[in-house]
Amino acid sequence: MMRTFFLLLLGLLLACDPNPTVTDGGATTLVADTVDPYTIASRAGEYLNVIVEIPAGTNHKIEYHPQSGYVNDTLADGAQRVINFLPYPGNYGFVPSTLMDRARGGDGDALDVLVIGESVPTGTQLHVQPIATLLLRDRGEIDTKIIAVPAAAADRVYLADNFLDFSLGNDAAKRIIETWFLNYKGYSTVELLRWEDERYAWREVDKWTTDTLTIQ
Repeated sequence: MMRTFFLLLLGLLLACDPNPTVTDGGATTLVADTVDPYTIASRAGEYLNVIVEIPAGTNHKIEYHPQSGYVNDTLADGAQRVINFLPYPGNYGFVPSTLMDRARGGDGDALDVLVIGESVPTGTQLHVQPIATLLLRDRGEIDTKIIAVPAAAADRVYLADNFLDFSLGNDAAKRIIETWFLNYKGYSTVELLRWEDERYAWREVDKWTTDTLTIQ
């Protein structure tokens, strides 16, 4: 009887773990507060690492800053920045150990990624598979958005493995994502340049990576 009670208690404690890790061809991990997510390797084997700043389904703009962690982006008057449009259509974040150097035509930030899937908390590290690249012009700068899905089959709710699947099998979703990025900052602020495939996404990672590590 007592043994059964302790087993049940152990199961409840594990179910309430605030830092879950799932491995099934990929990983979903909350990055420890003591780790600077920018220093994590850009790749995880054959997959791409992504640090989620903004969970799917929120309108609040959240950014990671080394000095202060994950904070709501603020406007000039100090007010929190809230997207005056539909909520984010996926988990939005960046590829760690990448920097789009302004001297080479970048925007000065890490590569942006939108991961299509169910919402995960801010600070989650995901292993993902790129399926497309959306190229935009934002206030005169080229703004690259990698579109991806979770690497783990168990974590996928959107069935597309590559740009062909995305374009032909799920063109409506592709058009929704395009429309969202063209309007989330206001009408005519962002300009569409073109779409590219998953191979272009990997070339962008290679172009802007700042690390040589590949870790799980």
